[in-house]
Amino acid sequence: MERGAGRGHRAVPHTADVRIEAWAPDREGCLAEAVPAMVETFADPAGAGGGTEAAFDVPAGDDEDLLVAVLDEVIFRLETEGVLPVAAEVAAVGGGLRVRWRVVDSEAVELVGAVPKAVSLHGLRFGPDAAGWSCAVTLDV
Repeated sequence: MERGAGRGHRAVPHTADVRIEAWAPDREGCLAEAVPAMVETFADPAGAGGGTEAAFDVPAGDDEDLLVAVLDEVIFRLETEGVLPVAAEVAAVGGGLRVRWRVVDSEAVELVGAVPKAVSLHGLRFGPDAAGWSCAVTLDV
C-alpha cells in the first residue's frame, strides 16, 4: 500500500462497493483512522458542529474481528441513534478495546454517497507492515 508517513486514510476504487484503507504507526491508531475513512465515503462531516462524546468497549478478539466490530458499531449507531462519529480514539483495554469518539447528528451532515449496510469479510486485511499498521476493508453498500 503506497501511503504517506504517520496516520491517514483513503477510499480506493472498487467495482460495486466501497473500499477503504487506513494506516498508522500502531494498531489502535489504525483502528481510529478507519472510522473517518468509512464515514467520509458517504458523508461530509465538515461544518457538522462540535457533537458529543460517546464511548464503548469491544471485547477481546483477533485484530480483524476488532476492526470489524468498530466499523460495525458505526453502522449500528447510525441506524439506531442517528449519529455519526467524526473523530475517534482507540485504546487497548484487557485484550479488547475502548473506543471514544465524537458523534454528530446524522441530520447535520451532507450525504455524499451510499450508506454502508455491512462490513465485508471478503478481502479484509489488518495487521502490521513495514511502516506500522494498515488495514483494507470493503464496505457493502
